[in-house]
This record gives sequence, structure tokens and C-alpha cells, in this order.
Amino acid sequence: MQKLKQANLYRSDLIPISGKLVERYNKCLKTLGFSETKLTSFFIDGIGWSPDIAEEKNNMHYLNHGDANPNGIIITPLQKGKPVYLPFHSFDREMMQYVFRTHGQKINDITRDSAICIDFDQDIDVFYEPLDVLKYDKVNITFKLIDNLEQVQKEQLRLVDKFNTGNNFIDEGIHQQLLDSAKTYGDLRDRDLSLHPLQFATDSFYTRAFDGVYLLRDFIKPIVIFESREHYKEAIKDTIHDVLIYHIEQPELIDKLKDHIIIECDLEQIIKTPNYDRVKKYELAQFLKETEHPIAAILNDKVLFKSYLNKIDIKARKQVMSVEIYLEKLERSNAYKIEDIVDQDFYFALHQPHSSLSARHRDLIHKLLINIEPKDVLFLYWYDKEQFYINYLTWEDSFKDWVIERIRNNI
Repeated sequence: MQKLKQANLYRSDLIPISGKLVERYNKCLKTLGFSETKLTSFFIDGIGWSPDIAEEKNNMHYLNHGDANPNGIIITPLQKGKPVYLPFHSFDREMMQYVFRTHGQKINDITRDSAICIDFDQDIDVFYEPLDVLKYDKVNITFKLIDNLEQVQKEQLRLVDKFNTGNNFIDEGIHQQLLDSAKTYGDLRDRDLSLHPLQFATDSFYTRAFDGVYLLRDFIKPIVIFESREHYKEAIKDTIHDVLIYHIEQPELIDKLKDHIIIECDLEQIIKTPNYDRVKKYELAQFLKETEHPIAAILNDKVLFKSYLNKIDIKARKQVMSVEIYLEKLERSNAYKIEDIVDQDFYFALHQPHSSLSARHRDLIHKLLINIEPKDVLFLYWYDKEQFYINYLTWEDSFKDWVIERIRNNI
């Protein structure tokens, strides 16, 4: 990952946590019912998740109580606008933006000397069956401060009232109680520590529950797409819910998404785009073995590209150039079928969210499409960073350079 780190492409927006903030973070973990970290310094993202603590606990979702109960931690106002690197839901970053948009000023004040625990509650205590994800409707976002600071504030105000009553101002016991509280927690009398609950409405989304599920319910008919074959097989036994159920590897899924006007693929337009160029060059790179030139140079230089294209076997050559071959044949006759010429995986990788979709839905469908066929390295980085990091480790060194260049040119 060293090249990615040098290019600021590997979790570069994480926030360093050390000193007093570690103590507050541990108090949040305890408040939420989790064990403390033994680390004395670590990094966190916008929702308070730390890759360092995840590694320490050997649990990537250590802020969750099961699939149905995710949590978050706000320990610094610097988390505002930061990425959520391992979102449990596709809308997690949007929820955090909503939290800071609503309570930003109070968060700035509270995190001067405290921290905030967040419960994302969709009124589902436990998931029992895969189609329980259909119960997602609204997420209630509630907040709790460490050290029960809201109660401490009420106690301070009670002591102040008591102090101001009658001759209590000469009572040294009350003096001492006020001094002890102020020394421990600060003067809370004029602080606004009340974070009222928020409600976030969900529509179509992705969740990591049940090993990954897409729920598309803003179209002609709800569609549930499973990444796990085991949970897919369990879900299709359901006879109660009127939904369409697919496994992400089913070829029929692409046709259904087209029928529902969710995705589209106009090859004559696609071949003019950088997306197509990246996918085609990714295809060629898979066939390049023991080259005399660095792969990055081959993919960037038109002459070298043609040279190596002609060095691979004819079957591989036709696969790399299959879209151009199909479109050329189509100009002469309508008798040609795309599936007879263009490799299915290649064709699927060229699909795009339908132009009529909102920006929010486009991002979700981009993620779905890149999970179906991860051939566009830029979109893989944008929409599924964890999978990108996994794939990155398997790539040839010079190909990594080409990928990094693609990403940096599009930031």
C-alpha cells in the first residue's frame, strides 16, 4: 500500500487521536457497551470508526451490536465532512452530514471537553431473516454524552439554585460541592448540551447486513440483490413479500435493471468516454505477461498499446477489441448479436446508471455495477474502496502505477 499512501490515496483523510482524546474515546466505547482499546494512539474517520482498533479487535465492525445496531462516535469537530471509510450502509456519510448540519455548533462546544456516542436505531433489535432488511424505513439518530454530562449539568444547576436560596450562600458544604463539580466537569451552567434526536428517511440503499444486500425500492417494483449465495437461497423461499430477488452474479439481473430504467448501455456513446478507455485497457493488462516495457507505459502509449495488442493471441485480441468489432459489424448488418461478439463480463462493465436517476441513486447504482464487474479501476476506488484495496494487492507493480495515475487525474 506504500504507493497509495505516497499518493495520498490510502485513508488519507483519517484523523489522528492521542492523549486525552483516547480516554474520551474509550469512555464512548464503554458507554456503547464495547470493550476499550489498549492503543495509545490511532486514527478515526467521519463516523468515529478506526482501522487501527478494527485490526486490534480483529473485527471490522466493532462499533456494531449485530447487523441491526450500528453506532458512531464524535470526538472532535474535525470529523465534519470527513469520509466514512467502511460504511455499514450506503447512506452513513449522508447521515453524518445531516448530524453536523443540524447540531454542528453544539458539537463544537461539547467536544471541547467531552465526546458524543451515537445510536443509529431503525427500530429493529435483531435481524432474523434476510428479507428483514425490508423493514428499514427511518433511522432514529440519538445521542448520549460520556460521563452523563447532561445529568451533571442538571445537578450543577440544582446546586446553584440551592446556593441562591435563603442563606445557603454561606454553607461551605454547598461551596465545596460546586467547586468539586466545576473542577471535574467545568462550569456547565451556560452550556447547551442538549442534542435532540434526529430522524433520517431511507429509500434505496446498500447494507453490509447478511454479507451485503442492495435494496432498490424507488422503481417499478422493489428489487433485493444479495452478494451472499447462501442468504439469496434463503430469501427466495419467502412467499410473503412481493419483491424481486436476485443474486448479484445472475446475468438476468442486468436485464431486469434495464427493464426498470435503472441502468443503460449505449455502446456508440460509451466508446467515446474515459470509462470505456479504462475498461478496455484493464482488459488488455490481464493478458500481458513478462513484457519488455512497463505495463503503465504500454497502456499510456498508443504505439506500444497496438504493439502488445498484436502480440497476444487472436482470441484475447478479439476480446479486448470486441466492442469496436461489434459496432463495425453492426454498421453492415443488424443480424449480429452482441452476446456473440462481446464478452459478457466486458459488456456488463460498460453499463451506467440511467441518466434519469438522481445523484443519490446514481452513486448507489454505480456501486452495484462495480460490484457486479469491477473492471473500471477509478469507479472501484470511488465506490468500493475496501474491495479496491483487496484487488490492488494482486496487481502487477507497474499496473498499480497506471491505476494511481488514473485516480489522481480524476480527483
